[in-house]
Amino acid sequence: MMAGAQWMMKDPFVIENWMFGLTYATLVMTFLASHEFGHYFAARVHGVDATLPYFIPVPSTIMLFGTFGAVIRTKSPIKSKNVLFDIGVSGPLAGFVVCLAILIIGIVTLPGPEFLYEIHPNYATIEKIPESGMTFGDTILFAMLRQAFDGTVTFPPMNEIYHYPFLCVGWFGLFVTALNMLPFGQLDGGHVLYALLGDRQRKVARALWWILFAFAILAMLNIVHLLLADSYAEPWIMWMQDFIDPSLGKAITIAPWLFQMGELWIFWMILVRFVIKIDHPPLQGTEPLSKGRRIVGWVAIGILILSFSPRAIYIIP
Repeated sequence: MMAGAQWMMKDPFVIENWMFGLTYATLVMTFLASHEFGHYFAARVHGVDATLPYFIPVPSTIMLFGTFGAVIRTKSPIKSKNVLFDIGVSGPLAGFVVCLAILIIGIVTLPGPEFLYEIHPNYATIEKIPESGMTFGDTILFAMLRQAFDGTVTFPPMNEIYHYPFLCVGWFGLFVTALNMLPFGQLDGGHVLYALLGDRQRKVARALWWILFAFAILAMLNIVHLLLADSYAEPWIMWMQDFIDPSLGKAITIAPWLFQMGELWIFWMILVRFVIKIDHPPLQGTEPLSKGRRIVGWVAIGILILSFSPRAIYIIP
């Protein structure tokens, strides 16, 4: 509720303002619960001992969305690819369905521009809403929904959707689903891809890790370029300004998008490399994945593509 109140531009430390975050909090918990209980019920169906979900709250001053998500733990071994697949894919599928429903309800019930004017009164006096500030990255699914409802509702720009609880949680749900479906180690996507491809999961995961890591390095170079725009007295920084920054600036001018997609991946790729791991641990069972499950698996990969935003959250000056 504190995070929801903060998205509505209310002081989250005033208890009376928490009511403004009730809708947001309810929707976030609904999404997280649907994802984790998807895993839980799939585990129970297959006789795998699993804990109930652990929800991880965090102050909105640390994490804007007010949560680090939720997790469950399996207490007994998973002995076949079919069981691994069912448990791994059920969470993202359940969460995605709920997330899509939240988004559609949020779009068809969107208030008019006056709602945004109440939050930003100065917007009522200008022709176009400013595009600066914190911006949520677009996704294929978001763009498709915008196109589908074009002309029937006034869709807010991506730097303002966090004021709308249904759109904010819907975007957050897509973001969480996409992160979980990345094909790394113990992520849901790692389970799904390992069940689909076996040991070939390693090749796909390693290639993707290096691609995202390269974007992270390019983002760091962009930060260096911005820092070098200031004046410094240190000789080594002046040397970088004279001999490195001109070429770096030219490269950024030619392809700026290459240097703007990796802010999130700097942290995430380190987390994957040292905590989540890139390779999926081997599974002893040799039972092949059934045809129906293979189809569902590729549908889940399609959900990743629809939900993924290369540049998740960024600031436009």
